[in-house]
Amino acid sequence: MIEEKFSIGQSFIHGLDPKIRILSAIVLSFSTALCDNLYIAGLYLVISGVLITMAGLKWIEVIKRLKPLFWFLLMIWIILPVTFEGDVIYQYSWLKITSPGVILCCKITVKSFAILLLFTALIATMTIASLGNGLHRIHVPDKMVFLLLMSYRYISVIEEEYKRLLRAAKFRGFVPGTNLHSYKTFAYLAGMLFVRASLRAQRVYQAMLCRGFNQKFHTLDVYPSNRLNSPFLMGTFATSISLVILEMIWV
Repeated sequence: MIEEKFSIGQSFIHGLDPKIRILSAIVLSFSTALCDNLYIAGLYLVISGVLITMAGLKWIEVIKRLKPLFWFLLMIWIILPVTFEGDVIYQYSWLKITSPGVILCCKITVKSFAILLLFTALIATMTIASLGNGLHRIHVPDKMVFLLLMSYRYISVIEEEYKRLLRAAKFRGFVPGTNLHSYKTFAYLAGMLFVRASLRAQRVYQAMLCRGFNQKFHTLDVYPSNRLNSPFLMGTFATSISLVILEMIWV
């Protein structure tokens, strides 16, 4: 199973309805992604940091979750400043670092951190079952919700199946390498994994039908009414609209 470390808590964010959190995350992330002003993007980053604090998350654990993003941004910082056209702020031999490239890197960095922190505070603080329930209540197609829930449930099972296949290949003398034999072996493993996953999916579906599955998932989770749900959603909408207007005025 995928770890749901942040879903356990008694903070203000944890007490909000999943539907409210999903809508708030969508609105704030879209406005952040469309922002083209570095200073406004910094405000979105501050908002995301405030939400992380309101969720009661430990910053050390949050930063650990950001590690993959650091590597992606490192590639951006290596490539864009020397390939983007514009005013040169530093030159060494043929290497030129341009001002527009650096500014673009700053925008990408700030917005990437802001969006990831927003989703960490609002989405990662709920279980996958609560996420599915919230998506269903905002009228996301049932098939998409089923796909999310079943993928979460069986991705670890497929991983174990892959490990068994790879272990069996190694018992027969397979040594991974950068050669044609290794590529063919991994292709065979992928094909066999697909076949086994398909067969398992059929068995799971038949078992679900035997238990009365009628194309609907029913949840036992109860979300008590919270008078802060509506003010929080209206606050996120108002904040997003205000920042969008501020950016338009700024330009």
